[in-house]
Amino acid sequence: MTTSFKEKIGNTAKRLGLSIEQMPHHIAIIMDGNGRWAQRKGLPRVEGHREGGKTVETIALRCVDFGIESLTLYSFSIENWKRPKYEVNALMHLYTQYLVGIRPTLMKNNVKLIHLGRMQGLPKSVQNELKNTMKITGNNTGMRLALALNYGGRAELVDATKQIAQKYKKGKLRLKDIDEQTISQNLYTAGLNDPDLLIRTANEMRISNFLLWQISYSEFYVTKTFWPDFKKATLEKAILAYAKRTRRFGTVR
Repeated sequence: MTTSFKEKIGNTAKRLGLSIEQMPHHIAIIMDGNGRWAQRKGLPRVEGHREGGKTVETIALRCVDFGIESLTLYSFSIENWKRPKYEVNALMHLYTQYLVGIRPTLMKNNVKLIHLGRMQGLPKSVQNELKNTMKITGNNTGMRLALALNYGGRAELVDATKQIAQKYKKGKLRLKDIDEQTISQNLYTAGLNDPDLLIRTANEMRISNFLLWQISYSEFYVTKTFWPDFKKATLEKAILAYAKRTRRFGTVR
């Protein structure tokens, strides 16, 4: 029998000495420090990305165990195309391998893969395996793993605006009906709740064009840990820090 989100998150809260209300349901992570991790070990930067891919699978499984409903990972931004060509090519090759290799794990754990970003612009090999993995996991009802790949927050808002404009042009949407909900429904993240907790690794203090609309009231947690060294204990530390916050959403408490 599959354990429900409520049971899992309840067990995690109890183990951490928290109430269910103190637990995040959607965690977003800006995964940073792969290249620096490798360089400090005298390895090529691509080895850091390879190790970072292993961490993705490990942390995704921990989030499944914890009862987290959605996990969003910032994997490759639109700005990352500016990196050296050899590094970008190596990353795209790793994505192709990863998207195939992770399928058994996703299916075993009932995880649904979602893509955030522009499909166009990615190599055909990455597009094909991304689409295949999303199709294979499409009926899974457990945690949703959203992979931000070829993603930019500003680009997302541009694309959402174009969709809304097209609907208005076709008479499917009236000007007076356009509100915050309309925008949310036309973002890449349509159907996902906004992140409760945003984690950034490698001690970087910036958003980097990530989920600009969705993180309006997310709690931020920054760790010095490089992404390849991010472990279960690091995740628990972030959750415990989150639990101490008072989320006001603009009100006074």
